Amino acid sequence: MSKEWTKAKFTLNTGDKIPAIGLGTWQSKPNEVRDAVKVALQKGYRHIDTALAYGNEHEVGQGIKDSGVPREQIWVTTKLDNPWHKRVSQGIDSSLKSLQLDYVDLYLMHWPSSTDPDDLKKHYPDWDFLKTWEEMQKLPATGKVKNIGVSNFGIRNLEKLLNDPTCKTVPAVNQIELHPNNPSPKLVAYNTDKGIHSTGYSCLGSTDSPLYKNEQLKKVAENKGLTVQQVLLLWGIQKGWSVIPKSVTKARIDKNFELDGHELTIDEMKQLDSMPERFKVCGDGWLPVKVFFGDDE
Repeated sequence: MSKEWTKAKFTLNTGDKIPAIGLGTWQSKPNEVRDAVKVALQKGYRHIDTALAYGNEHEVGQGIKDSGVPREQIWVTTKLDNPWHKRVSQGIDSSLKSLQLDYVDLYLMHWPSSTDPDDLKKHYPDWDFLKTWEEMQKLPATGKVKNIGVSNFGIRNLEKLLNDPTCKTVPAVNQIELHPNNPSPKLVAYNTDKGIHSTGYSCLGSTDSPLYKNEQLKKVAENKGLTVQQVLLLWGIQKGWSVIPKSVTKARIDKNFELDGHELTIDEMKQLDSMPERFKVCGDGWLPVKVFFGDDE
C-alpha cells in the first residue's frame, strides 16, 4: 500500500473497496454533525460512519449535501438498531429517509442483541441475530444496500453466525473497538481468516482518551512530529483495518486526515502493540444479553 493513506482503500469480500480513513459520528452533539461531515468531505474524507442509534442520520445527510461532493464518491455506513431486529426492511428505510439517500454502501447489524422495543432490558424470546441476519441478507438485492456486515461481534457469536445453515452471506465487515489498549488480535485474525474486513471504532480511545496521556505514545508522536491521534490512526491502518476517528472540530478533523507521507517503523508498531494497559470504551452491561466474552485476545 502506498504511503498515500488518504487515498488508500481495503477490498471487501464483495469486491467493493472501503476507504481506509472515515469520519465517525458517535457521541457528536446535535448541530455539530452537519458541519463536521461537510468539513470532512471538503478536506478529502470519502467515508462517513453513522447509525440509526446515534440519532444524527438526518444531519449526516445534510452535511453530505452541503459538501458538494458527488454521492457516488462517498462511502456511507449506517447501522440497524437493536430494537429494530424484527423490522429490518423498515430499519433501512428509516435510515435512508433520514440520510436523504437512495442507498448506503454498508449496512451493519449494530449489536448481536435483538432487544425488545417495549422493554429495552429484555431480549426477544423468539428472535435472535441469526434471524436478523437472514433478513439482512435480502437487502443487497433491493439496491438499498451495497454491502452488509456486523458490529460488536466477538469470535463466539461469529462462529454461531457463520456455522448456521441460514447464513449464506459472510459479513463484509465486522466493526469493533480497536486501539492499543483493546487490540483484540485474536478477533482481528479470525475476521481476516474468514474474509471479513475489520473497521476500528473508538480508534483514538474515545472522548477524554487515556491514550492521549500515555508517555510512550507521546514520545513516538514527538519523534515523528505527529499528534498522538495521527500515530494511533497510522497504527490501525498499517495493521490492516479501516479507522473512523470521531471529531467535530475542524482543526482536528483536518489533522486526523493529514497522514500522507508518514509511516510507523516496525519498532514503533511493536511499541504500540506491546502497551500493557487495557480498557474498553464500549462494554455490554447496558444490553439485555452478554456479547463480549473476553475471547478477543
